[in-house]
Amino acid sequence: MSAQTATPTPTTNDMTPGWAVLGPGGIARRFLAQLSSSSGRLVAAGSSSLERAQAFADEAAEHGFPDVTAGTYDDVLADPRVDAVYIATVHTGHAALVLAALRAGKAVLCEKPLTPNHGTTMALVDAARQAGLPLVEAFMYRFHPQTAAFLDLVRDGAIGTVTHVDASFAFRTEERTGRLFDVETAGGGILDVGCYPVTMTAAIVQAATGVRVAEPVELHAVGILGPTGVDEWTVASATYPTGITASLRTGVQVEDTNAVVVHGTRGTITLRDPWTIGGNPVIEVRTVDAAPTETSFAGAAPYGLEADATIDALRAGRVDTPQMTTDESLAAARTLDRWRAAIGLRYPFEAEIADIPTVSGRPLTVAADAPMTYGQLPGIDKRVSRLVMGVDNQPDLAHASAIFDHFVEQGGTVFDTGYVYGGGVLEGRLGAWIRNRGIREDVVVITKGAHTPYCDPESLTRQLLESLERQGTEYADVYMMHRDNPDIPVGEFVDVLDEHRRAGHIRVFGGSNWTPARFDEANAWAAANGKYGFEVLSNHFGLAEALDVPWAGCEHVTDAASKQWLEERQVPLLPWSSQARGFFTGRARPDDTSDAELVRCYYSDANFERLRRAEELGAQYGVPATAIALAYVLHQPFPTFPLFGPRTIAEARSSMLGLTVDLTPEQVAWLDLRS
Repeated sequence: MSAQTATPTPTTNDMTPGWAVLGPGGIARRFLAQLSSSSGRLVAAGSSSLERAQAFADEAAEHGFPDVTAGTYDDVLADPRVDAVYIATVHTGHAALVLAALRAGKAVLCEKPLTPNHGTTMALVDAARQAGLPLVEAFMYRFHPQTAAFLDLVRDGAIGTVTHVDASFAFRTEERTGRLFDVETAGGGILDVGCYPVTMTAAIVQAATGVRVAEPVELHAVGILGPTGVDEWTVASATYPTGITASLRTGVQVEDTNAVVVHGTRGTITLRDPWTIGGNPVIEVRTVDAAPTETSFAGAAPYGLEADATIDALRAGRVDTPQMTTDESLAAARTLDRWRAAIGLRYPFEAEIADIPTVSGRPLTVAADAPMTYGQLPGIDKRVSRLVMGVDNQPDLAHASAIFDHFVEQGGTVFDTGYVYGGGVLEGRLGAWIRNRGIREDVVVITKGAHTPYCDPESLTRQLLESLERQGTEYADVYMMHRDNPDIPVGEFVDVLDEHRRAGHIRVFGGSNWTPARFDEANAWAAANGKYGFEVLSNHFGLAEALDVPWAGCEHVTDAASKQWLEERQVPLLPWSSQARGFFTGRARPDDTSDAELVRCYYSDANFERLRRAEELGAQYGVPATAIALAYVLHQPFPTFPLFGPRTIAEARSSMLGLTVDLTPEQVAWLDLRS
């Protein structure tokens, strides 16, 4: 098949949707066998082996699809007849094909697990949402009428209040060969079949409690890693919100019952065939006040049903299906990461020293529509983004790589880390990502040290040099003392910082959580003694006035006198917690005092009026109050470079909406109750 360059037009209601299969293996043949029960037809088969693709195309004719074209992945994705693709390669092959399919304008039904980890899954979900195309994780059991009826029974309280779930999917493989036993293809039980008990239990908890997405609040596990390095048998104990517990079992070397049993206060519901769902699956209900019942669900074709659900989403302009949403896929990926971490399983391609490429495999570039704006820091001759990515919420290198890549693609250049963050692991993680991307001279790294109780000149030097070693760099673009120690004469700190700047270890230095008075004192000493002075400050600042600070030793500059000081001196401020630790997200209400820290630091009539005004202005701009709170910080009469710490790409996008809001001085004053 020759390559096409035109972007396909999504199918319409009067057209038969065209499907392509990428990865013609065993599970793809199950999909093929049931596709004729759907509204679609198979038109193409793609593989890294043209021979395998052609064999699959020949087999398709036996299932009523005589005109299937075989080709490479690129050939298939360029075919204008293809509306949707079913991806059934090994786990590690999913991500690149999903992104390529989305770029080609195709809806995507991708075999489970969507990717080997949450970081990569997060990037795929973001790509689908930006493309406005469906991305469906192919847990075919979710689309079977047995599962729908089962969850309705839970939702309707057929066995009372749900207390415990027992779910297992395991089998015994005689030989330790093939993809299931290969760490390079993310083998093992947890990802291959453990994802079934995880996603089913989440669905049960969602049905029982009414939450949209469920994840464990606690998860503990034991397991056996076999000689090839993959998990061969593991048992997890999980606790979900409202106290529902679960026992989850999986493996590739032990046969299990492969059933789901839900325990409630009035009885149990049992699925004897929840996963493969053969010819006559049955739901069994036993309660204390009625005879046992069994309900049969024979004749359904779940692979055809998931294909139709994907096309329905495409036609409706949705990015997922109600049977398996992208938020559920993200939650499942986080849970699977936690399960693997609990038994010490990390694949070599995820290691902290691994050279993890971009998810797309393409070079890192700034998007044409990137929203970032830029400013200047004295002594820094690089492009300085107005938003600063906090390096404190990245649980592993795969996650860090995905979210750091996204930040750079959106125009971000500045990263903030600290000696104490993650016991030093997070500094190393940032350094590994920078080396992997080869962009040290394109990014600005803020390094902080000398945190209480090691806030003294000797500790400052030791921690600075150790931070540089962790990061694998020779210098810090900006170095800030993480705390002050008023018991030490300020000149001793200035002298040490000046020495390191002259030695090339530091380009610019300043203080985090320093009072304006102490900052002035440091610079008076520097001026009097021919030293470099403090040039940047990082204190708590935002729209909400701080009544207290979250941690002992912190300093804020939200009061009127501090704002005047900043304006007069034009000191660049790198404010942390500019969105008041969630005060502007909707969590804060006068009648909700469940978060003691939020109450202590921000609950006041004045701050609630600021929140009300942010919500009112946000409604006018079509953005959330959090975006207005960030825009307020960005529109101060002194230089600001707010730190933010998104845990996900979705959070990062939400925060960056503040970059699109242009406030007038009058609006800034109104938000701050000055008019």
